[in-house]
Amino acid sequence: MIELVSDARCIGCDLCVEVCPTDVFDRVPGGAPVIARQGDCQTCFMCEAYCPVDALYVAPEAERPVAVDAERLEASGLLGSYRAAVGWGTRRKPGAAADETFRVLTVARQT
Repeated sequence: MIELVSDARCIGCDLCVEVCPTDVFDRVPGGAPVIARQGDCQTCFMCEAYCPVDALYVAPEAERPVAVDAERLEASGLLGSYRAAVGWGTRRKPGAAADETFRVLTVARQT
């Protein structure tokens, strides 16, 4: 579930607003979007993946809102962590390069 839009990092591009399939965000002219309908979040990570400045945090296993601290998230590297894991962004290696799921499928086909 979407938990945070970092005012400190957000550049107001509104990509998160555009890509959200469930219309969770509201635009704020001249500012960071606000999480207006958090309960509608489907934890698809599209907003976090598309954010060019890693200003969003989606809690991967939350079915209800959880308390988050922006400073702790930033210090721990969790802001934009999904985007980093899939390899989106400058100087990042695509996560698929490290994915070895194909080995499981290969073994299954050989048996």
